[in-house]
Amino acid sequence: MYEVQNSAESSIVWDNCAQKAHQDHEARKYLVGQCLSKVFRSLILSLALAGNLFPQNEPAWTQPFPPHRVVGNVFYVGSRGLASFLITTSEGHILINSGLESSVPLIRESIEKLGFRFSDVKILLISHAHWDHCAGSALFKDLTGAKYMVMDADVPVIEAGGKGDFQYGDSLNSRYKPTKVDRVLRDREEVRLGDAVLTAHLTPGHTKGCTTWTMKAREGGKTYNVVVVGSPNVNPGYKLVNNSLYPQIAEDYERTFRVLKSVPCDVFLGAHGNYYGMEAKFARIKEGGPNPFIDPVGYKSYVAEREQTFRAELAKQVAAIR
Repeated sequence: MYEVQNSAESSIVWDNCAQKAHQDHEARKYLVGQCLSKVFRSLILSLALAGNLFPQNEPAWTQPFPPHRVVGNVFYVGSRGLASFLITTSEGHILINSGLESSVPLIRESIEKLGFRFSDVKILLISHAHWDHCAGSALFKDLTGAKYMVMDADVPVIEAGGKGDFQYGDSLNSRYKPTKVDRVLRDREEVRLGDAVLTAHLTPGHTKGCTTWTMKAREGGKTYNVVVVGSPNVNPGYKLVNNSLYPQIAEDYERTFRVLKSVPCDVFLGAHGNYYGMEAKFARIKEGGPNPFIDPVGYKSYVAEREQTFRAELAKQVAAIR
């Protein structure tokens, strides 16, 4: 009898233990599920936020646009959204901005539509070391043998294929093929080919080596000052205050606006066509009519608006840390 009672009690004890273990297991499963759910939601949120911080390709960047003469020996050979400029000379040609890797065939087609030879491009320049202006440089060099010339502060990023950029260096979407730079440029150095002389102006902030190009072009017996703006833009996510990867970023933007306001400009161009209203100006081109790209007033207005936008963002970020 004792053995029977003991056996029954043991059975009850085991049942209770089993039930408790089951309950504990279910509780652990529930807690793990909740934790994973929170992690998953956090990951999704992080990715969504990253979409605002890391690079995204715009559809217009790969849409063809009619190649055209801008002024004198300066031609537009880029896409609808990414500007590339061909400067022609009797000793070969200069290209500013190779665009995306997929831009290179489009640029080649545009150059040839204008009656020039792609292989005659001898020098490749860029506005700055962001993938949308230089990812095509390695392929462009391979196809043409052009000498690649880049402002000193952007050279490490170019030769590392986008790594080391203070904002986008950790983004795989911003990477491109590392490309050897043939000539390291410094502020106000000149690039010469034939009768063309381009001056490289360091206009940092957007990247550490962002470059604005100036040159003179002749048309209709007159000489015009041409300015190709590198970029004065403060991208989403840029830290203008307490930026450990770029401590002097705000001071560099200040420098950029001083430079942009100091250079004479008749023909206003930029790294993206929308800087200077490219599409609207192209639509106004008429045989024998005034050149719509001659726009000194538009240049001054653009620089003033971009400076105002920079100062507003800087003030907002300063206020946020007080």
